[in-house]
Amino acid sequence: MEVDIQSLETFNQLAAEGAQQATAMLAQMTGIQAEVEVTKITLMDRADIGEELAGQELVGIGFDLEGALVGDTTLVFEEACTGPIVEALPGGAAGDEMVESSVKELGNIMMSGFIDGWADFLGTTIEHSPPEYVEATGADVLPAADDPNEQVFVFKSHIEWPGEDLYFYIYMLPAYDQLTELMADSGTGEDAVPVDKLSVFNEMTKEGTATAAANVTQMTGIETDAEVTQISFAPVEDVPKQVDNKAYVGTAVEFSGTPSGYLMILFDEESAMNVAEALMPMEPEGEGFTDMHESAIEEMGNIMTSGFIDGWANVLETSVDHTPPRVVHDMGRAIIDPLAAQVGQHQEHAFIIESHMQTADLEFGCEIHALPDDAELRQALEELDVARKDETEPDVETIFE
Repeated sequence: MEVDIQSLETFNQLAAEGAQQATAMLAQMTGIQAEVEVTKITLMDRADIGEELAGQELVGIGFDLEGALVGDTTLVFEEACTGPIVEALPGGAAGDEMVESSVKELGNIMMSGFIDGWADFLGTTIEHSPPEYVEATGADVLPAADDPNEQVFVFKSHIEWPGEDLYFYIYMLPAYDQLTELMADSGTGEDAVPVDKLSVFNEMTKEGTATAAANVTQMTGIETDAEVTQISFAPVEDVPKQVDNKAYVGTAVEFSGTPSGYLMILFDEESAMNVAEALMPMEPEGEGFTDMHESAIEEMGNIMTSGFIDGWANVLETSVDHTPPRVVHDMGRAIIDPLAAQVGQHQEHAFIIESHMQTADLEFGCEIHALPDDAELRQALEELDVARKDETEPDVETIFE
């Protein structure tokens, strides 16, 4: 089945407008002027949904959807939000029972507006269950997965409460087959993407990430695990918001071939120091992040980039080359913004291929972000031989020449 890029854009816009409607209802009832920071569609393993919520105490308001759209939708608040929200409601009062009742009522009104927007677009009705109130830590606030390894599309909106440093989220998890049929029905033009191959490409990326993690282990002795791999689709102007706005050290390259685009290997500052020093034959001279650290990160970025991209080239039976790595040390959005601007010169939306890896041995976290040209990604998917999807193991001897 093929899905038009325009359909992806339309459905992403629907989710964004639904989130805007939900926040408008919140403002109407409480006076709280929340802002929708970013909305995106992500293809990922069901078990990985909500990884960004890890360790947080949360309150969820869940709904089952039936009719033209089947699945689950959950409004997720940081627990710290619920007290101020209840107090802002007319007649709001403290007490566990009042909090639960008030938040359920508010969530029901907010999400009715969200769901009604989808129903209006589809020209039908979408029924939803009464709201279910959940208190949980991390991803447990979301519905349990029937098949953790199943790849699903998730619509996620990240909403900020300015001035309060509080956040909440909307997760919509529609049934995969029904959603792709709806998107296919809304258009299959020249820019259509084969959805089944997009899933295969995501699996390839997972293998490429595992190879990059293995390269880290081989070079440093740090046992590193690939954690999360996903393909997201969002407006180009929202691409820099895919990373936390904290300081990163890493490398950026431009790759060319089928597909072409940009790739960033990003470590948080402490991880960069740890990885660099694991590569050094001696203690670095000087304080802080030295030239020796930078050289080590450049070497590591080159090896990881090769391992990641070579997996694509092997399966696609094509050549994907990349420029020498450029070391970057800046806030995350400042690193990605100029690359997103380059991509935005010829497309309004972008696929963002993201991987995260970490280790329990020491403070270590690494993110890989790829921004492929969407036209060349479509070409690569069209030419992808699904039978070769497991052939993602690059030639290690070639990488280490």
